[in-house]
Amino acid sequence: MEPRFLSQTKPLVYAALGIALVFSCTAFVNVRLPIAANGGLIHLGNVPLFIIAILYGRWLGALAGGLGMALFDVVGGWLLWAPFTLVIVGLMGYTVGAIGEKHQSFTAYALALAAACLIKVAGYYGAEGIIYGNWIAPLTSIPGNLVQIGVASAVVLPVLSKLRKHVPTPSWVDSRR
Repeated sequence: MEPRFLSQTKPLVYAALGIALVFSCTAFVNVRLPIAANGGLIHLGNVPLFIIAILYGRWLGALAGGLGMALFDVVGGWLLWAPFTLVIVGLMGYTVGAIGEKHQSFTAYALALAAACLIKVAGYYGAEGIIYGNWIAPLTSIPGNLVQIGVASAVVLPVLSKLRKHVPTPSWVDSRR
């Protein structure tokens, strides 16, 4: 099923802005970790990803998150990670957006972010296991992934309560509840 918004200009502009925001917050607001096997990175790219997914739906969340963070991997020296990031973060954005489309409450948003956390931890554990051929070393990346989603959640949840009152749901978001 193709999303409706792909044939409309305004949603495509929102998608491009979302990709740019996720990329920028990933590239320019980050801290490299010296403890994980691959170095690791904690960034704030998940903040705009989650806000976009909840406010503008699953497809925009998947596009903004997957493409924005994969683009960072491509230009930021993490090229090997880009295909994994595209899928993992795209799935995070889709999941958060799908939950946000159906249930617009603080509890639903918190559960959506918890689901994204599970996807991130499991996805990057698997990706790191595949890339490095070692299923023990990826355990060292889990704390960084938890911190990353925890910090994003601490920023996103209070902000969403205010934004939801002032940002109407666009017509291209699937409103079947």
